[in-house]
Amino acid sequence: MNLHELFLTEKDAIRSGWIQELQRVSGNLAGRVSQADLMKRADEMSGLLVQALQSSGGNTVDTVDFTILDRFFDEFARDRVEQGFNSEETATFVFTLKRPLFERIQARTAGDAQAMAQLSWDATELVDRLGLRAVSAFQRMREAVIERQQHELLELSTPVVKLWKDVLALPIIGTLDSNRTQIMMETLLTRIAETEAAIAIIDITGVPTVDTLVAQHLIKTVTAIRLMGADCIISGVRPQIAQTIVHLGVDLGEVTTKANLADALALALKRTGVRVVSGGEAA
Repeated sequence: MNLHELFLTEKDAIRSGWIQELQRVSGNLAGRVSQADLMKRADEMSGLLVQALQSSGGNTVDTVDFTILDRFFDEFARDRVEQGFNSEETATFVFTLKRPLFERIQARTAGDAQAMAQLSWDATELVDRLGLRAVSAFQRMREAVIERQQHELLELSTPVVKLWKDVLALPIIGTLDSNRTQIMMETLLTRIAETEAAIAIIDITGVPTVDTLVAQHLIKTVTAIRLMGADCIISGVRPQIAQTIVHLGVDLGEVTTKANLADALALALKRTGVRVVSGGEAA
């Protein structure tokens, strides 16, 4: 007897025992998943597992086509990530299959120690590989969620504000790296195209330090803005940052810089032909 024959002849008993094990551990799931969902997943995996074992032709576990279960594990892992499970809880779903599987092996191979030992080893290897596949899928899905969340946070950290007609501002807080610069550039250029802004102010007051890499990122962004037909002003250039830029020998070229956002806005309004007057002058 091999694993495929065991699952074909004992499928109902294995499924029943597996569901009992799942129900036993489901008390630790804190209502995140229903027993109906567990039963549905167990039924689906059982059917796919029989197909995978059939592909081996009754030979060793090494010949089993586990890719048949990949789509199932991807969907299963995606749901578990969204439901707040960790990798251990995800793997438990698979490993609870061991007890009912071993019970049926013992019942079917009673009196044949060699057959019991071989089949038990095959079952152990099978469940372990399934568990590793489930954990691997879970890690991929969790990393995808983390990557998406990081991207969303980067977008939130680069808000483009309309200060005046034809004038946009991008206040930057925190450090600049290649990924953030790329998102910053895309966001700003998109807003320039949407609003047909003439001037964009990049405020670096919240940037703790400016090194050669940060300066290069800024120059790259300014160049892209000019290619869009707009002008750019960098504000928030503190004395320490100015000294650092000079010390590093970074050439900002023809980039206009201002000490603070207020001065940058005043210059932007002047360039767009807007004259700001006090209440007394207006009278």
